[in-house]
Amino acid sequence: MSRTRPGEDVYGRPLRRLLLGILCAVLVALVLLWRIDNPRAERLRAGLVDRVVPSFEWALVPITWGGRLIEDFEGYARVYDQNQELRRELQQMKAWREAAIQLEQENARLLDLNNVQLSPDLTFVTGVVLTDSGSPFRRSVLLNVGASDGIRDGWAAMDGLGLVGRIAGVGERTARVILLTDGNSRIPVTIQPSGKRAILAGDTTAAPALDFVENPEDVRAGDRIVTSGDGGVFPPDLLVGQVVRGADGRLRVRLSADTNRLEYLRVLRTRPAREIESTGDLIAPPAGPVQGPVRPEPAPDATAEGDG
Repeated sequence: MSRTRPGEDVYGRPLRRLLLGILCAVLVALVLLWRIDNPRAERLRAGLVDRVVPSFEWALVPITWGGRLIEDFEGYARVYDQNQELRRELQQMKAWREAAIQLEQENARLLDLNNVQLSPDLTFVTGVVLTDSGSPFRRSVLLNVGASDGIRDGWAAMDGLGLVGRIAGVGERTARVILLTDGNSRIPVTIQPSGKRAILAGDTTAAPALDFVENPEDVRAGDRIVTSGDGGVFPPDLLVGQVVRGADGRLRVRLSADTNRLEYLRVLRTRPAREIESTGDLIAPPAGPVQGPVRPEPAPDATAEGDG
């Protein structure tokens, strides 16, 4: 272990005190010099600055380098913020891209559906969905069209893709539509391309069940479901959806219409079937003109007329 020599302790402390006193005196003199308001003192200060400051350029190098480092750090911080902003915009662009793809697919389906020609006898009234009165036990919506627009009970209601339900309750300016998913909904349908008949039964789920299917083994997932027109409930060949196999193993229908996002519905005016007044028109057509020579009728007897 090193020990301090006695001579160093004797001369070291007074020397340090002397240097500290000289430094304090110089600093006090500089303060007083800068505080004196005198032309000579001003010239002295200017000369001192001209001689001392240029020789201290080496001391300003770290300060300059530190200032540039701070500026570079601020620039990197701005670049980082811009990068984060670009990342957020990229995420938004990806979301918009997905939305655009979905809209493009929906537009393609709508264009494809426009090629389906319905019966020329079917006209429709477009209504806006006012409220959705759905519940765990009921599925229905309210339209802003009613009896004043010629709406009647039982008419079919569709959106832009497929059948939604039927009119069940008409007011003067409003009408209620029971959706296909309602527990009280029962409509006859046809399964294409097999042509099998069935009953689409709503059970308050998004995919109604198919009941009373003829030969269920002939029905496959993806088969097209349309209305059959049996019983005059709905016009025939209205698109309903596609067959799917439910988790419970039952045949169900994935509706073409999005019943969770209904905004506009069109109510199809169904013309009543022409009544047949006589069975003769049903069995044979009415008699046409007689072909060949026609036997003339005998002329009336003039003598008999004169006697009368």
